[in-house]
Formats: sequence, C-alpha cells, structure tokens
Amino acid sequence: MPSAEPLPTAFLLVLSGVLMAVSVMFSRASGRFGVPVALLFLGIGMAAGSEGPGGIAFEDYGFAFRMGTVALVLILFDGGLNTPMMALRTALRPASMLATVGVVATAAVVGLAAYALFGFTWAEAFLLGAIVSSTDAAAVFAVLRGSGLHLKRRVGTTLELESGLNDPMAIILTIALTESLTQGVQPGWGLVPHAAVQMVVGGGMGLGIGWAGRHLLKRLRLHAAGLYPVLTLALAFLAFGLPTLIEGSGFLSVYTAGVMLGNETLRYRTGLLRVHDALAWLSQVAMFLVLGLLVFPSQLLGVAGVGLGLSLVLAFVARPLAALLCLLPFRFPAGEILFTGWVGLRGAVPVILATYPVLHGAPGAQHIFNVVFFIVVVNGLIPGATVPWVTRKLGLAANVPEAPPAVLEIATTQLLNGEVSAFYIDVASAAAGARISELPFPAASAAMLIVRGQELLAPKGDTVLQQGDHVYVFSHSEDVPFLRLMFGQSEDE
Repeated sequence: MPSAEPLPTAFLLVLSGVLMAVSVMFSRASGRFGVPVALLFLGIGMAAGSEGPGGIAFEDYGFAFRMGTVALVLILFDGGLNTPMMALRTALRPASMLATVGVVATAAVVGLAAYALFGFTWAEAFLLGAIVSSTDAAAVFAVLRGSGLHLKRRVGTTLELESGLNDPMAIILTIALTESLTQGVQPGWGLVPHAAVQMVVGGGMGLGIGWAGRHLLKRLRLHAAGLYPVLTLALAFLAFGLPTLIEGSGFLSVYTAGVMLGNETLRYRTGLLRVHDALAWLSQVAMFLVLGLLVFPSQLLGVAGVGLGLSLVLAFVARPLAALLCLLPFRFPAGEILFTGWVGLRGAVPVILATYPVLHGAPGAQHIFNVVFFIVVVNGLIPGATVPWVTRKLGLAANVPEAPPAVLEIATTQLLNGEVSAFYIDVASAAAGARISELPFPAASAAMLIVRGQELLAPKGDTVLQQGDHVYVFSHSEDVPFLRLMFGQSEDE
C-alpha cells in the first residue's frame, strides 16, 4: 500500500505553524493585560484540543512528559547562561532555602489543606502539594517585562535563582509520593538523604560538565559558527542526561552547567546567547501548547471548587509562610518577604509533574492532574495579574533605563582581547553635557556609537553627550571597570 506521506507531515507542520504563530502574535496582548504569557499558550492549546474549536484529539501523556522535560532542559540552560556570578554570591543562600525548605513547607501546607478541607487521602493530598510546590520565575519576569517593570536586584535575583534550583526537590517529592500511591510504600525520612544525594550529584556533575565545556569551547576551533550552538546544546543534554542516569538531579545539573558557561569568555558568545534565547522561547511555546492540548475543559468544571480553594491556600497561606520561614533568617525587609511570598507563580513544571502519576497509573491521578491544571491557571491570574501593581506599591521596581532601539555587538569565533560595553547617560552622570574629547578614555578605548532616541550618531570629538543617550564603547577587558566609573552603571549589569 503506498505511503500517504508527505501529506500527514505537511498537515502536522501547518497545524504546528498556525498554533505557534497565533501564540506569538497574541503574546503582546497578554503582556498588556498583566497576565503571564504561559496562560495564553495554554489557552490556545485548550482551544485547539478535542473539546475546543480545533478538535485535535490528544491524550499522549508520555509524549507530553518527554517533550516537557526537553523543554525544561533548554529553558533552565538558557536561564543559567544569563545568570551572572555576582547574583550567585548575593542570593544563593536565600534562594537555596526557598528551593528546599520552602518547597517542602509549601507542599506540606497545601497537602494539609487538601486532606482537611477537600477529602483527599493523605497520600493524594501530599502528592498534590508536592506537584504544585515549585515556582516559575519565567512567568514572573514575563509579566514584569510586559509591564515595563524591573525588580530590584536582590529580590529579583533570589526569585530567578529559586526557579532554577527548586525543581529537583519538587521532582523528588513527586516521584516518592507517586510510588507511595502505586506501591503502598510509605515515604519517610529516607527522602532526606535521597534528596541530598540528588542535589550533590546533580550540582557536582553540572559544575564538571560546565568546566569541561568552558575549556572545550575556548580551545576548539570549528569551521562554521553555526556549529558552536550545536555543541552547547549537546552539553545541555549531557548535563541533564548523565546525572539523571546515576540518580542525580538533571535539572540542577543543566542549570549549573549553564551558569558555568555563561560566566566565561567563549567563542561566538553573542550568537550562542541569541540561539539559546530563541530555543528557550520555542520550548515555552511548544510545551504550553502541548500541555493545553492534554486538558479537557469539561473536566475542569468538576474540579473548579477544589482548584479555586487550593489556589487561594497556595497564594495566601502556603507560599507566604514558606517565604517568611526561609527569608527571615537572612534579614530580608518585610516588603521583600511579602513580595517573594506573593509572586511565587506556578508554570509548566507542576503540569508536567502532574503527568507522572497518570503515566504510572496512580489512584486518583487524573483527578489530581485536573486540579493541578486549574491551580496553575488561577495562580497565573491571582497573583499573576497583580504583580506589576504589587511591585509598585512595595517600591521594589528598579530604576532601569529603557533598552535602546539599536544594539551594537561583536560576533566572532575568535577569542579577542576586546569587548563592546553599553552605558546609559542619566541626569546624575558626570558625562552628561560633556564632549567626547573631554572624557579621559583609556588609550585602547573609543566610543563607537551613540543611540539618541531614534537616531544613530557617529561619535566625534565635539559631540556632546546628552541625558538619555546610550553610548557603545569598545575597550580591552581590563579597562571596563574604569569606564563604568566614568560613565556610571553599565546596562548589562
């Protein structure tokens, strides 16, 4: 019988292209209304599903779990690449507390509420609590970017690091509690050393793979620039896969490897960051679309009361208590503790984790999946839609200048002793009102471009710098600290 190809493949590509294009085009509207863009992607997936206008029948939980895992690997690796080492020094300890003690505390409070208020068994209740215990800072920052807000460094960095570190603990709890449901094994204190081993193995292998990747990328000369992202993608997959095979945390490993690589001078660095940023966005769109396809809206109506009640417990009790418990020892101000407790948004991880009990045939798994999905949606609206307002009310918005409409970069596969830095001229800058010729540039440095509104200006000796200018300066790496003092804070810090 002759094959019907390529028609089925063509249909699949057309369908995927339409869904992804619609998601991207509507993402601006999502940001304007202060709703996490993830909810938009989920909604489009639900509309395309079997009970929506799209009518696509899809119930492959195994495929969704595998695809979600790959997507999370790419998202976490990109997050690590963009995490400066300075952030680790200032926020690692509180973020680690939130990612471990905070996850357990959140799971316990939600589990108690599910058992006491909504009739779940102990095992089902704490499994549900474990699944929704990890946060998704990507959703927080998507809301902030859509509203034009930037968080102050310490609270923003703590939230970002927490999201990269808290998935392993939620995964460990989910797997253990799923086994408890399916095999009748009661989880106990043995979880603690198991979690510690996962963290140590995952973190250690991430450091090792990141260190090896640094040296490989610095020494290896490839004949095509496009091969460098292929190599870093291979490192990301190895960083997840190898520790997972030996009972380590692959998610912690891939994030750690990304941090190691992102804080090194690499060949084709600009291109690498751009490619992985695109892969992370592609992963988010595809992952949420697929997860949306899994859901039957008619089943969500049956869990609306339970889902709404547990969503309110999570937003108003569990997460704030966990934030208070974890951040008080580090003397965070009350406003920062309140903010961290309020904006612990849930995203893709809980929905992906909720497919795990379904795949293993755990009792009540489908009901738990529907409740988790409902919680994620409600959590995206409360507190998701209020994040910009809360940020302003608590005075936690950082005074960051708008990005210039033009960006100047050096893309090279060679390791050169030189870089381009961007500086913003604000009203307090000593360079405001000064001529280029009056500024004490180091001998090997020079202004390359000035972006003034919608104009691009060629810097000359008599060019006067004005408030609001973005100045791009070429220099050797050792001269950058002096230039920061001369101009003020660099934009990329």
